Amino acid sequence: MTTILVAVAQAERERILERTNEGRGGAMNRGVKMGRKPSISLADRTRAVMMVAEGMPEAAVAKELGFSRQKLYDILDELRRQDYLQRPV
Repeated sequence: MTTILVAVAQAERERILERTNEGRGGAMNRGVKMGRKPSISLADRTRAVMMVAEGMPEAAVAKELGFSRQKLYDILDELRRQDYLQRPV
């Protein structure tokens, strides 16, 4: 009896995953972006990178733009991984 219930539950779970993946794929085909929206705008990211490139200390840049130093480091690391920025010497 338990084996039958387990098999039915597993089959239902597989159907749920199939429907979810189909819906997600259809949304992506329509151009829907998945995931959390960026907490910092592209303009602020660009401004932060320019300020750091001009030699302003990271802590001062983060304070002026109103976000944490760690968030600034994350932005810079992301751009370095994509080879948009040179690594510091």
